[in-house]
Amino acid sequence: MPVFRRRTGSHPRLLPELDDTALGQVRRRVESCWDRGSLDTPVMALMADVLDDAGEDWDRKAHRLRVLAGSAGRALPGIWRERNPGNQSAVLLHAWSDLFQAGQEGSTIDLDATRESCRLAAELLPADPTPWTVYLATLRLERRPSTEPSAVWREIKARDPWNRDAHLQALGYLSPDECGSSGQVLDLLDSVRVMPPNAPAAGLELTALVRNHQRAMASGGVTALGAGEFWRRHDAVAMLDRAAHYWPSPGFLHHAEALADLNLLAYALIKASRPSDAATVLRATGGVATPWPWNAEDEPLAGFSRHYARARETV
Repeated sequence: MPVFRRRTGSHPRLLPELDDTALGQVRRRVESCWDRGSLDTPVMALMADVLDDAGEDWDRKAHRLRVLAGSAGRALPGIWRERNPGNQSAVLLHAWSDLFQAGQEGSTIDLDATRESCRLAAELLPADPTPWTVYLATLRLERRPSTEPSAVWREIKARDPWNRDAHLQALGYLSPDECGSSGQVLDLLDSVRVMPPNAPAAGLELTALVRNHQRAMASGGVTALGAGEFWRRHDAVAMLDRAAHYWPSPGFLHHAEALADLNLLAYALIKASRPSDAATVLRATGGVATPWPWNAEDEPLAGFSRHYARARETV
């Protein structure tokens, strides 16, 4: 499976697949077939192969499903599922596509039907936590009562204790912006203290800190002026110290969205006024940018590129 590498000469770019080259090839084929206005059987076979190749690397399977759902639009997943009703990946891609569409303004997606698709996918491959993470995401989207996400959360944890997508969904649901509170977020973070330092969900605490920072900045006024204090707290300093030391090392982070976590770390280090550490992390991205968190203040690639150019100058 792909693992990020330092490529200090690479130009900045946004790649949904990050460093997953096999996924990138399939994504481009999917987008190309829709540009031509047709869908051919070989493209569906390529989607099946790239998802099957993930095996029991559930984190990579989820990453590939998310990218393909974002590229395939609404029709293709439905066609693939219709032609392959017993294919678990086809059912899951259709459910993920529903989730994407449901988040759009004016959507008429029936999320109850999406959850039925998740249940079917779970029956077709019981060991896979991915159907349950999509299920959890639908409950979060509808702001359902906490008893429902709690039951789904237990299904996920039984299959994949450090599932990245599930932890990020839980963090969003429990945030003060949605259905929870700052105290509930702290409880979630406390519950993952025993997580291995290079687990797929290793960026959960950093994600929470960056969201808090951006929330404070968006508030404006005195709250925004004090946002820098987030990075001087003992817990934030300790977390940034650990991540800056270990994460840029080749192979330390080996999950599918390691480059996304490096983008997040670089952004946080810049906000914490640690330019030297940020430069090291930026170089480790090889120039691959992610929309978030850079899009909070600028066009994402433009914001990333400015800092990446400075990082390369310090080599």
